[in-house]
Order: sequence, then C-alpha cells, then structure tokens
Amino acid sequence: MTRTELPTDARVVNIGLSLFAQAAAAQGASVVQVDWRPPADGDAEDVRALTDLYGLRSVALDAANAEVLRRLDQGVPQLVAVRTAADVVPGLGDRMLLHPGPPIAYADVCDPLRRSMRAAVVAEGWAGDVAAAEELLAGGEVRLGSANEHAAVVPMATALGPSMPVWVVENRDGGTTAYAPIGQGPGDVAWFGRESAAAVERLVFLREVAGPRLARIVEQVGPIDVFALAAQGVQMGDDVHMRTQASTNLFIRSVLPAIAALGDDADSVAFAEYLAGNHLFFLTLAMAAAKSLTLWAERVEGSSIVTTMARNGTTYGVKLAGSDRWHVTDSPPVGDALYYSGYGPEVAAPDIGDSAVLELIGLGGPAAAGSAAVAAFLGGSMADAARATREMQQICAAESTRFKIPTMDFRGTPVGVDVRKVVETGLTPKVNTGILHATDGSGQIGAGVATAPLEGFRAAMLALREE
Repeated sequence: MTRTELPTDARVVNIGLSLFAQAAAAQGASVVQVDWRPPADGDAEDVRALTDLYGLRSVALDAANAEVLRRLDQGVPQLVAVRTAADVVPGLGDRMLLHPGPPIAYADVCDPLRRSMRAAVVAEGWAGDVAAAEELLAGGEVRLGSANEHAAVVPMATALGPSMPVWVVENRDGGTTAYAPIGQGPGDVAWFGRESAAAVERLVFLREVAGPRLARIVEQVGPIDVFALAAQGVQMGDDVHMRTQASTNLFIRSVLPAIAALGDDADSVAFAEYLAGNHLFFLTLAMAAAKSLTLWAERVEGSSIVTTMARNGTTYGVKLAGSDRWHVTDSPPVGDALYYSGYGPEVAAPDIGDSAVLELIGLGGPAAAGSAAVAAFLGGSMADAARATREMQQICAAESTRFKIPTMDFRGTPVGVDVRKVVETGLTPKVNTGILHATDGSGQIGAGVATAPLEGFRAAMLALREE
C-alpha cells in the first residue's frame, strides 16, 4: 500500500474577513489576503438593481456609456468670448440670480450663499445696502435659479447676476456652449460668503474693469483651447481644481501680447494686480469648459455615467446622462481639511459649489496623484494622493487620453463616474474644495477634500433601473 505524504506547508488565499488570514499567518502559512466584501454591502434591493444593470441591461448601457465617455474625453472646449451674462446665458432674466447646486428656495439657502446673494443684489443696483437686499430676497422679489439649469456653473458661494461678465466656452463638435463667471479672486470677496463693501466693490470691478478688458483680450487672441492648457497644467502639478497656478500662468502667458496691447490707462495697474494675485483665475474657465462637455454628454439616453454633481451648501445633487432628474441629498462636510489658525470643523459650512463638474471629466480628485498641493490635504505624502486617484479609478469607466499624470507613469486620469460602480463598491467621488465659515461671514477658513454622499448615487441607480 502506497503511503501519501501530506504537505508540510500551506499557501492560503483568504477572501473577506482578515481574521482567518491572520490565524493562518500565525501558524507560518504563506497568506494572500483579498480585500472583498459583498457588492453594495449586501443590500438586497441594490444587489437586484446591480444584477439587472450589469446583466441583460448592460449591452445597451455599455453602448450608451461608450458614447458618453467619448464626448467627455474627446470634445474640444474653446474659449471664444467674454460677455455680459444677461446677453448670453439662456433664461437669465432681470431681477434674477443663478446659484450653485440643485434648485433651492431662499428660506433654505445657507448663510454664506445668502451673503453672496445680498452682495450681488447690491452690486446689480437693485438695493442700496445689504439690509434692503435681504428684504428683496426674502420677499421673493429676486428670482433664484440653479446655474446648472441655465448651461452655467458657478464656484463655491457665487451668486451670478445678469450684469456680471462670464466666460463663453464652445464645444463645437457637440454644438454646446457653457458659461461661468470671471473669477473674483482671493480675500474679501462674495464667492467666499462675504457681503462687505469690499466684496461688492470687487463685483463692480469685474463688471466695469476686468470683464471689458478680458473681452478685448479674448476677441484678439481667441479661440483658446482650454484643455490644451489644462493638460500642460496637470503635467506641472495642477489638479486644475484646488491648484490652478500652472494653468493660470500658461493662460496669462498665451494672452500676454493682447494684455500689452490694451495700453496704459487709469485701471491698468488694478487689472494687473487682479491677474497677479488671482491664483485660481483659471478655475472658472476650466469649469465652463467641463460643463460644455457634460452638456453634450447629457444628450445620450440610457447611460449610467454621472454628468452633474453640484452642491449649494444645503443639498447635493446628482444627475445621469440622458436624464433631467435631480437626485438630491444633504450636502456633506469637508472631511480631509486644513484650516486657517483659529478655525476648525465646528464652524465649517457644508460643501458648496458647482466645481465638482471638473471631477467628472478627469480633473480635481482624479488628478490628485500628480499634485503635491492636494497631497497636503490627504495625509501629506504623494502616496496618499495616489491612493485618492486609485479610488477614483475604481468608480470611473475610463481613463483620460489628454490629462496624464507623470507620477503614475503617465496614465490618464480617471474619467466618467459610473453610478453602478459607486453603489457596488460604496466608494464615492472625492471633490477638492475650499471651506467657508458657516455662520459669521468670515469667508474662507480652509480647504480640503469632500466625499460625496452615497445616497444620491444610489437613488440615481435605482431610477435608472426603473427607466
């Protein structure tokens, strides 16, 4: 009778609970731990929906998604003009302000956005001071609209009035045009939730000084390929959301002859100081460019790719391509954060602004791995920043062909948030953002990375299944 020699060592692959792997390793076994958990944390309704959407429905979904991804990745947004908002933004009428995030009534507007709205009302000349502005707003004499529903996007607590100058960005392949306000710059400004005399004065400066000059500059040198500049900026350490210094400098260099051609007048120094001190100057231009692509992508029916993520400081809204339906939940706090001295999370306002549109096309959080500035908010090391990008890879459907990260062997940034992957993994997009004071009008008190709430994505997935 032949004797069978039993093995004297074991090689173990453990899936799920790490306790079993630890026990085997303690006995000298070679162990590979596979970090696994049930899809959607085992929620029965979500698993049934995922089964449908990854099953028989997947053929049509994948075809629609491929077209959405093509539009997000290959469209070419071009800056063609700077115009007065009332002249170009669809549906922006008299006595109307556009705000970030989903539609909201004034009674539900958060404190920083209320202050910005009051400053805008004064700058428009509808009220003599902020007290009178409050009466108009509270009485419903100034209409409010979601910028996203007017082909526009606004950063942080911006309230866009009809007299304000906006970037006009065309995506000629898709026949879409998007708009975003000229950046207000740092300091005592309305987009940070300020309603001081200086904040109102900055809005007037944009209308009377900066806007007309930028209009002449773009008229002379345009059209300008916005994402060609952004792609270079990513290679130079920008995420083009929290940090845009490289992209801003590239833009200013490209239009420098036109700036010089403006000549010397009483406002030349003020305009130069505005450009020199505005390190986020490129931000709103990039936002308008991204919006021009998501507008094109929205026309594709039956897709699981997210084309809108926007927050107004009270609620957070998500939309899928091919659908006008908002899926709304509470706006989250900004979690991974660095605060100015004397401030902390106890006085921080919830996440606010339309700038999350950048995360949908491969900038911001998806580009974190290449930005040392963003790494400071994610633990302090480039490995922490790379981890954030890898998390986005798990919930995105493709990689960008234009935004390449040198520190990841020039891989493209993740693009196209797939709502199925979000619900399946429980991972949601991370959005690089500033932090405003919640109640006292102090303005910006820090910056950080906000994690989008899962509830809106789950609602969008269930609605997609029903449709």
